[in-house]
Amino acid sequence: MTSSTSAIALTPTKTWIWQGFSICYQSQGSAGPAVVLVHGFGASWWHWRKNMPALAENCRVYAIDLIGFGASAKPKPGESIAYTIETWGQQLADFCREVVGEPAFLVGNSIGCIVVMQAAVSNPEIALGVALLNCSLRLLHDRKRKNLPWHRRVGAPLLQRVLSFKPIGEFFFKRVAKPKTVRQILLKAYANSTAVTEELVDILTSPASDPGAAAVFLAFTSYSQGPLPEDLLPQLPCPAIILWGTADPWEPIQLGRELANFPQVHKFIPLEGVGHCPQDEAPELVNPILQDWIWERSR
Repeated sequence: MTSSTSAIALTPTKTWIWQGFSICYQSQGSAGPAVVLVHGFGASWWHWRKNMPALAENCRVYAIDLIGFGASAKPKPGESIAYTIETWGQQLADFCREVVGEPAFLVGNSIGCIVVMQAAVSNPEIALGVALLNCSLRLLHDRKRKNLPWHRRVGAPLLQRVLSFKPIGEFFFKRVAKPKTVRQILLKAYANSTAVTEELVDILTSPASDPGAAAVFLAFTSYSQGPLPEDLLPQLPCPAIILWGTADPWEPIQLGRELANFPQVHKFIPLEGVGHCPQDEAPELVNPILQDWIWERSR
């Protein structure tokens, strides 16, 4: 792993044992309300390295690697663990109880947004508020495919079936996990190409060499069930704020705006010219918004 220039890179990560599996997390800050940061698909706590120092000025901040990702355990899917939103939501809720020790503000990016909402809905006592950064709309979900163009409606299930053949799936994963391919994907996801650094590429590719990483990747690519954001938002037991990079190529902001119609959403803030991962691409915009939101809710 390439060393970051931020102070948090000098802090050793910690380990928490959940259901017999090793879970990696990072923490910073000694006082103030608790905040837990949850990454998106294929990422890790490192994706919050530009946010933790700023939030830790007035908060106790935690960033967790969901099981199957980052430096957390990657058990074989189906036998000992199911890689679903419900599994990750329970992991997050148990983390808040056992490690954080009190209710927390939950902040997610992409699929991590669904995880934090699932945790809050299933365990209302753990959540003070939820912040969603470019929430995954889960457009390839079984219940949403009928609204997609025909080529995507037919192509996605076909690709899932092809990848379910282990030799093909593993070959595909090896191709996708190469630094060159990851960089190309990031350059689509990030509007600001200068934010796509060697450090970022390394952060996303390093865990791909771990035993079990390919199986986790393929398990999630075949997962088209579980909750949608519009299922969870009306059940939220706490207020929500949504931040959305307007240049996101995967989660269109015009569809994301529809989530603001739910009464649980107190604010919807567009981030002009920012892509899918605003916490990493534009921390100078995201950090003050999160700091103000947490301060407002903590008074």
